[in-house]
This record gives sequence, structure tokens and C-alpha cells, in this order.
Amino acid sequence: MMEYERTYRKYMQPEDLVGFRVTLSETDLFVCAERDLSEEVHAVALRERRILRSYIKGHPDFRWSLEPVAVAADAPLLIRRMAEAGRKTGVGPMAAVAGAIAEAVGRALLPSCRELIIENGGDIFLSSRRPRRVGLYAGGSPFSGRLALRIDPALTPLGVCTSSGTVGHALSFGRADAVVVLSPDAALADAGATAVGNLVKGKDDVPRALEFASGIEGIIGVLIVCGDQLGAWGQVELVPLDGPPLQL
Repeated sequence: MMEYERTYRKYMQPEDLVGFRVTLSETDLFVCAERDLSEEVHAVALRERRILRSYIKGHPDFRWSLEPVAVAADAPLLIRRMAEAGRKTGVGPMAAVAGAIAEAVGRALLPSCRELIIENGGDIFLSSRRPRRVGLYAGGSPFSGRLALRIDPALTPLGVCTSSGTVGHALSFGRADAVVVLSPDAALADAGATAVGNLVKGKDDVPRALEFASGIEGIIGVLIVCGDQLGAWGQVELVPLDGPPLQL
């Protein structure tokens, strides 16, 4: 992954948490927690990646399909969660992989660490007892780097996942600068961001994409940025970052 895609991480260090990075091949996690849990994060991420690789070996369509894929009721939990996210949003299951792995790691750590932020390529699993801000990076949009989503602790644990048709490496058939989806299910938030982003070819598509997102069970909020057009639905609270105030 190219270096510019990770520059946002230098702004991600909350003063009350310890930040550390864990990488395993394509999985690149930046974690903020009450203490350094590198070994625990590595162990869980490795386990989940092995589950995914093993399943894909016997079911290659799970990796390559851009449409929902049915899986057996006795498939591993990670696989079932990704498939269900794809089914609800109308995209392939791999559109949910980053959010699903971030949440799997987070859920495993929650019993011993309540303050936790796990970021996996722009997709976040967040648990907190205090309000947190998630900054908005939307490429060349005038909103980029000037707004943040304020996350109420009552909403956590929460998935906060982002897709873009103009920034980064992720596959998108749209041209949105950023689509941010909130859901208690991080796999669903991840797949939902892809599905919503696919609908935004230009500014005029923002209302239709918001309506689509509002109809997906389990999604509680969505933010769409396309150039100088911004639209939001649901439990989205926007606050300014440092800099001149914005007229929204």
C-alpha cells in the first residue's frame, strides 16, 4: 500500500491511549488501546486471516465475487458475518473483510480493554467510555481535513468504515470522495460504504445514495462527500477540526 494512504495515522494518537501497529501481509492494523496489546492483536489477526485463507482455498468465488455469496450455516463466524454483510448491501463478501477483521480483533480484546480503536485501512472498530472524534479525509474536497464525526460513547462498540472512489486502492465503481458508514456491525459498515459509494457517480447522486443507505437494516448513519457536496443521514454528528469554521 502506498505511503500517502497512511499519512492520516499521524493524527490518530489520542493522548489517553497507547498507539501501536501490527501488520500481517495485507492486514495493516493501527491500534490505540489502554496498553500495548501487540501480541494479542497479532494472535487474533493471524487466526482470522488463517480462517479466511482456508475458506477461500475451498471456495474461490468467495474471494472474487462482486455479488453476494451464500455460505453454509456451519461456516466460520468471520465468513458468515462477511457473507451476511454482502447480502444486506448487495456486494461481494470481500467488501466487508477489513471491517470484519478489525471487529474480530476488537471483540476478542474487549473483555480486558474497554478503550479501544482498531483501524484497518480506513475502517475502524471503536469502543470507548468517552466521546471520540473521527477525522474526515476526502481527497480534494474542501471538507477534507476540516470536519470530524463525533462518536457518542453510548453508540459504541461501533464500526466506522470509509470507502472512496477518488482516494486509495479500494475497488469502487463510484466517484465519491468519501462515504462513511456507521453500524454496530463493522463488517456491515464496511460493505455498506462500498455499496453506497458505488452509487455516487456525481453530486446529483448523493440524495439517492443516502436513501439507499437508510434502507439497510443495521446501518445507523452515513456521510457522503462528493466535491463540495455533503450529505448525511442518521446518527451523524459533525464537528469542525482546527481551522476556520465551515458554513454547512
